Amino acid sequence: MSTAQWGHGNTMAQGTVQVTHTGTSRWRRRTGEYASLAAALEAAADGDVLTVAPGTYRENLVVQRAVTLRGPEGSPGSVRIAPADGVPLTVRASAVVQDLHVEGQDAAAPALLVEEGTPELTDIRIVTRSAAGIEVRGGARPTVRRCTVDNPAGIGVAVLDGGGGVFEECEVVAAGQAGVAVRGGGHPRLERCRVHHASGVGLSVTGENSALEAVGCEVYEVRGSGVQITNKATAHLTDCDVHRTTGDGVTLDTDAVLTLADCRIHDIPENAVDLRSRSVLTLTRTTVRQFGRNGLSVWDPGTRVDANQCEIFDSTGDYPAVWVSDGATAVLDSCRVHDVPDALFVLDRGSRADVVDSDLSQVRNTAVSVSDGATAQLDDCRIRDAATGAWFRDHGSGGTLNNCTVDGTQTGVIVTKGADPTIERCTVDSPAEAGFYVSAGGRGSFLNCRVTGSGGYGFHVIDGSRTTLRKCRTERCARGGYEFADAGPDTGSGVGPVVEDCTSDESAGLRPPAAPEPAVQTASQAPGLLGVIPGQRTTEPEQPAAPAEPDQPSRTSKAVMGELDALVGLDSVKREVRALTDMIEVGRRRQQAGLKAASVKRHLVFTGSPGTGKTTVARLYGEILASLGVLEKGHLVEVSRVDLVGEHIGSTAIRTQEAFDKARGGVLFIDEAYALSPEDSGRDFGKEAIDTLVKLMEDHRDAVVVIVAGYTAEMERFLSVNPGVASRFSRTITFGDYAPDELLRIVEQQADEHEYRLASGAPEGLLTYFTAIPKGPAFGNGRTARQTFEAMVERHASRVAQVAEPSTDDLTLLYAEDLPEIP
Repeated sequence: MSTAQWGHGNTMAQGTVQVTHTGTSRWRRRTGEYASLAAALEAAADGDVLTVAPGTYRENLVVQRAVTLRGPEGSPGSVRIAPADGVPLTVRASAVVQDLHVEGQDAAAPALLVEEGTPELTDIRIVTRSAAGIEVRGGARPTVRRCTVDNPAGIGVAVLDGGGGVFEECEVVAAGQAGVAVRGGGHPRLERCRVHHASGVGLSVTGENSALEAVGCEVYEVRGSGVQITNKATAHLTDCDVHRTTGDGVTLDTDAVLTLADCRIHDIPENAVDLRSRSVLTLTRTTVRQFGRNGLSVWDPGTRVDANQCEIFDSTGDYPAVWVSDGATAVLDSCRVHDVPDALFVLDRGSRADVVDSDLSQVRNTAVSVSDGATAQLDDCRIRDAATGAWFRDHGSGGTLNNCTVDGTQTGVIVTKGADPTIERCTVDSPAEAGFYVSAGGRGSFLNCRVTGSGGYGFHVIDGSRTTLRKCRTERCARGGYEFADAGPDTGSGVGPVVEDCTSDESAGLRPPAAPEPAVQTASQAPGLLGVIPGQRTTEPEQPAAPAEPDQPSRTSKAVMGELDALVGLDSVKREVRALTDMIEVGRRRQQAGLKAASVKRHLVFTGSPGTGKTTVARLYGEILASLGVLEKGHLVEVSRVDLVGEHIGSTAIRTQEAFDKARGGVLFIDEAYALSPEDSGRDFGKEAIDTLVKLMEDHRDAVVVIVAGYTAEMERFLSVNPGVASRFSRTITFGDYAPDELLRIVEQQADEHEYRLASGAPEGLLTYFTAIPKGPAFGNGRTARQTFEAMVERHASRVAQVAEPSTDDLTLLYAEDLPEIP
């Protein structure tokens, strides 16, 4: 055995390398003086063992042969590879490297780079400030055992460009970016690894052909999402824990595919699992608990979750446990959801939830909510201990409850506002108020259903709702088995419930109401024909046993943006609001990640004609900011000049302060703001309101968002003569006038909301009408569309009131001749 000694860097520390070669046919000793460890590596041949003496080696080592490079036994950490820059250790062969301490200082290079071969890397500790602690690329397939990475400046472990390998019992103890990053077709396997204290994502997999397999791993204490799979990447996690993140637990985006088996996701302040843009998630025997927003949040057409034998419970926030919207699909089979504010919310046309043989229990509000045209199907499920078992909320929303039981609720099933589900062979036991409650034009078919032990009614149908009850049964209902208010069981009038072969344990049987309301109201009641404007519905006719509708939960920014997107037209407005919202959201997430966030001015200028949706968009903008945590409440306070300007000196400042205080935590919307600075202002007190407002905006910049609105030309003048105001606003959003086809869509929405239909020729007539009407200052845009619809309904009522026995078509069809005269 021969030794060589050399100096190291500026420290001149002495080190010894022992180089031994073992061959099958001979023994050979290499001897000689080596100027450096790199020289010793250059001299070694395949199979040689290099045992490095303790010391600090300021060299960039490259292992290009199948040698063994190791520190001395029994002295872990005594050999430090620590060059001033570049890559400290590069492996390009099927070598064995163990018991080394590696330090890098180059933010543009990794500390340990594996480029080729199938090396074995064992007991290496990397304490560095590098682009990555360990980087595997190309055709390299290392086996990495019991290695640790401490890299507060960059990625913990990066597997890139087709690299692979197995990491066993490794640990990323700190990372300035992602703990483990896989991209460019990388495909590592992690076994019993721990990733924590990362300032980015815990495990990140992105790009087509990129894949990650993890077994028995733990991801925690990360400033971001625990696991993020994006852009056609795939991952499979088995027996893993993800917890204590600052962002979502698991995020999938853009055609990502992930399987979670026997995993545990918990202590997450945001969504436990969030997927969107055609991503697919399969969960098996996985638990999701202690999450601040949704347990499962599923968005967009083509996005799908399949959960089997999973448990979602112990929400720490006020959001539904499972959220399915924007056309997504969720399947829950043999799952349990419990101890949550709401169990399952399905929203938007095209969205669907299928729930089979599952338990939804200990739900503070609504177990299943279906709205905005969505569909839910529950088979053989058990709902218990909830305020409301299932609520089908509005027109186009439906689905099926089949062979389900609902126990211990205030109300078993609610159907409202045109929703039309099918409820078959379901039993509601011991509801406090009603087994099944239908109101506000709800529909629904109830077949072979049963209510027992109700504290109120069994079936409670009001407002003449067109509900079908067949072969239903009620027992021991305190106020009666069946109650039909406003219309009795249908006798052919087309209004009210259809009841066939239903029974009750009451001796009197099924009781029709004493005095049904007439099926058709006469034209003398025209002012009340439409009730109120959609979205401003008054309370239901008072019914002692009618359950109070539970409050809607506060919505996410995505849900509010969905309502904004549903508005007719306004495409440029929607783009502007979404861009601003994205800036605010990303800024918030950057702050959470400890990064600098660009300052975003949230105050806005809205310009455009009346009736173009400025107030509606302002309301939604406030709600979006509240959902992002930017505003405390997000409510809207609408004022104009008359609310801000007083009649004597000093009163204007007081009025403006009062308006500002009312808007604290929300949005102050100043309509016709240009009126505060008229062209012939003279000694007008509007200037005092402007000065007061500017000071309040500066002193309380985070408390209130201010939106000033008005005609385009007048607002441009207003801003030009008030530069102090203009500098406080981030951007101007212009609301264009509605085109005739957009006005037609508004009328179609109104007709659908009120259960009218446009007869053949009516849409063409409306287009002609909206093209012809004057577009001067009096033109009301969306307001004109709504007024036109109301005028058509009044003329329709005048016609139908003269018909002795009107058919359903008579009662619902609006014709071109119902249009008012062109003004």
